[in-house]
Amino acid sequence: MALYEKSVKLLFRDMIKDLSIQKGDVLTREQVNLWFNQKYPLIKPGTISAHLLLLSINAPSRIHYNVDQNGKDDLLYQIDSKKFRIYDPTSDPDPIYSKKIREEEETKVQESDTKEEEGNEFAYEKDLQNFLAKNLYSIEPGLVLYMEEGISGIEFPVGNRFIDILATDKDNNYVVIELKVSRGYDRVVGQILRYMAWIRKNHAEEGQKVRGIIIAREISDDLVLACSETINVELYNYKLSVSLNKIENNV
Repeated sequence: MALYEKSVKLLFRDMIKDLSIQKGDVLTREQVNLWFNQKYPLIKPGTISAHLLLLSINAPSRIHYNVDQNGKDDLLYQIDSKKFRIYDPTSDPDPIYSKKIREEEETKVQESDTKEEEGNEFAYEKDLQNFLAKNLYSIEPGLVLYMEEGISGIEFPVGNRFIDILATDKDNNYVVIELKVSRGYDRVVGQILRYMAWIRKNHAEEGQKVRGIIIAREISDDLVLACSETINVELYNYKLSVSLNKIENNV
């Protein structure tokens, strides 16, 4: 449900007109945040950041945010993490609409010490992410994927980084989920605590709590020890099982 009469998507177009942004002009993230803060202060920073990606034709993460494949969401071109400009269909590359195999994912698999083993499980961390996003109930009852104005909790932006999965629990509190396709080490604790703090500071309403969940194929002893110092981060390891059903092919 929109917080104002217009959706955030439409407000972005109002912002472009209000700021008199023309083709070739640079639009900074700071300008965007300032405009929304002054005119529509109820819209959260995370929602603004996600819409910047959704509306940028070359942002790979836009595929997670229900992008309109008929071009209605093709508004901006992302120059870098802080700068944008108006999308120019005559010179810019084709907009990203669907998932593609990315070079960093291929590199991740090539450099993995457990590539062969992981190939029999989840080839990429994204596969684990997509599976769990659709089956959050398997973690705990009442856990659902965060969703607001078409922005999902998959690859939810927090500053210049992304939460693997942002969910809400049965009490409407936020749950930050960090995934590791292989072994989870203690350094992931600092990562998830940073994400949790960002959500608490910039996105959570008054009274909403924030907790974290780390899911890995194997949890290291160091990670267990590190998490013993906080009650707000839980650990899970995942296992896969296969069931076979015989198909009768007798004529």
